[in-house]
Amino acid sequence: MKCRIFRIAGAAVLLGVAVTVEKTAGLDVWQLLLVYLVPYLLVGWGVLVEAVEGVLHGKMFNENFLMSIATIGALAIGFLPGGETEFAEAVFVMLFFQIGELFEHYAEGRSRRAISHLMEIRPDTASVERRGEVLVVPSDEVAVGEIVVVKPGERVPLDGVVVDGASSLDTVALTGESVPRGIGVGDEVASGCVNLSGMIRVEVTKAFGDSTASKIIALVESASENKSRGETFIARFARIYTPVVVFAALAFALLPPLLSGHFMDVFPVWLGRALTFLVVSCPCALVISVPLTFFCGIGGASRHGILIKGSNYVDVLARLGVVAFDKTGTLTKGRFEVEAVHPDVCDANHLLHLAAHVERYSTHPIAVSLRNAYPDEDDDCLVEAVEEVAGQGVRATVNGNVVCVGNVAMMEALGASWRHCHLAGTTVHVAINGEYAGHIVVSDIIKEDAREAVDELKRAGVGKTVMLTGDREAVGQSVAHAVGIDECHVELLPAGKLEVLERLMATKPSGKSLAFVGDGINDAPVLARADVGIAMGGLGSDAAIEAADVVLMDDRLSKIADAIGIARRTLRIAAENVWFAIGVKSLVLVLAGMGIATMWMAVFADVGVTVLAVLNAMRALQLKPVKR
Repeated sequence: MKCRIFRIAGAAVLLGVAVTVEKTAGLDVWQLLLVYLVPYLLVGWGVLVEAVEGVLHGKMFNENFLMSIATIGALAIGFLPGGETEFAEAVFVMLFFQIGELFEHYAEGRSRRAISHLMEIRPDTASVERRGEVLVVPSDEVAVGEIVVVKPGERVPLDGVVVDGASSLDTVALTGESVPRGIGVGDEVASGCVNLSGMIRVEVTKAFGDSTASKIIALVESASENKSRGETFIARFARIYTPVVVFAALAFALLPPLLSGHFMDVFPVWLGRALTFLVVSCPCALVISVPLTFFCGIGGASRHGILIKGSNYVDVLARLGVVAFDKTGTLTKGRFEVEAVHPDVCDANHLLHLAAHVERYSTHPIAVSLRNAYPDEDDDCLVEAVEEVAGQGVRATVNGNVVCVGNVAMMEALGASWRHCHLAGTTVHVAINGEYAGHIVVSDIIKEDAREAVDELKRAGVGKTVMLTGDREAVGQSVAHAVGIDECHVELLPAGKLEVLERLMATKPSGKSLAFVGDGINDAPVLARADVGIAMGGLGSDAAIEAADVVLMDDRLSKIADAIGIARRTLRIAAENVWFAIGVKSLVLVLAGMGIATMWMAVFADVGVTVLAVLNAMRALQLKPVKR
């Protein structure tokens, strides 16, 4: 990028020098050509090389080829009998083309840096038992069948089966499951999960390269390579425009002399007209204004907290037909709150009060939600003998009463007759002195604008909405129903999400694109594979933000509909510039073919149209989001 900027700046300076030399030095045509060739080759050498490569590979009709023959024609026209030199115009055209390319490269952001943050889910070392002692060794040196020790707060380094101990695992980085999963002897654990409470010993069942965390990283890499990137707007247009202009110029140069019967007498005149035709046909207005329109559209979107990483994603956003969502942290807030309190033997406030006191010292997310719901700990209650029961819950004595707060396993161990709750959240059961006292429902709360966002997408023409989550079926279906999602897939690992996404992409309507919206490390593979990946920028992981193509900086899902509206208007402005430029140039090209086009007409068709198109492109900066 910097090298391109330096070449453009250097060529602009040398062009000014060349014009000054032409005005003052009195050089002949060949000498002037040599002077102008310096800035021309400095700024246009790469374009010429790409044009030649396109011809050699059978793909000659592109914007590089058109710019090459048009500018070479401008350089050559001064050597024809009666022809005027167009050296400065040739360099200007190539200079403008490179400025347009600079905008395009900057807007697309082709250089994607590696997703280094993904490595954080895969521990570099593991504590392995060898010869009666625990050694810390690189994770890739641990063999299948060896025993690794995972302490509270550490990530599981390799996939395996628990052979000793019990704990809770935070699996959100891998599966997106909102509730920490209790594990004990015989349960499988995946690398990348965080051990929340008790120490566990795990027998390794998969080598380092085959571990879950390693596979996630590999999925991102392969998905990025397989991403379907459509041609840019201007490249698609050039495929049609370029051959038309080239063959028309050839026709102007050859057909009239052949039909006249005096080929050699009139050929120089018609060749001059053909080269003038090519000069007029230079698509400066297109190669500058179209990328600039996308650039301004991206800038306008960023003012509303929507970061679009490339102009090709503007085109994809405008054609969205299917939107798939992650659940935790995307449709939901990603944090637990008390949703309901259902007491049996006391009032709701007292039940919540007891549970909050028992969980006073726990760092478990559910415990935090209970304390947040009843924050007043300074109420003279005496809390003693707090004990965590691995895999079950917490037991404590509150004002002389033994209060147990935990899951179904704890209630059954007490012999308490617990009851099921119809709500889909996590149910926290409470027993007082061995008698069931009721339960508290803790849920990952749905975002306030989730339902509105889904409704707006449907109004914007999105035909299908889908949710992909690693959470339990009851929780997933409940959230999907609440926000109006059409289709729900639950209990998915990252590889499973990618499989479902591939099926969705294979069955999406023709001409429509698919977006995936997520926020976690486990979402990185599908964010990279979707036609356009949309990440939550406020609370999303660095890996998800890096893998995504669009980032919503304030985490508001309703901004997706804004992004679609901005993308569609950007495309409309780009189309306006295209048709305006084509209309004016077509008129002047016809006049040039007839030999009555003046240089002032050519200048207007080239520079004037470019200026007007650029001014129109600037309107994209004032884009407004969807009104609500």
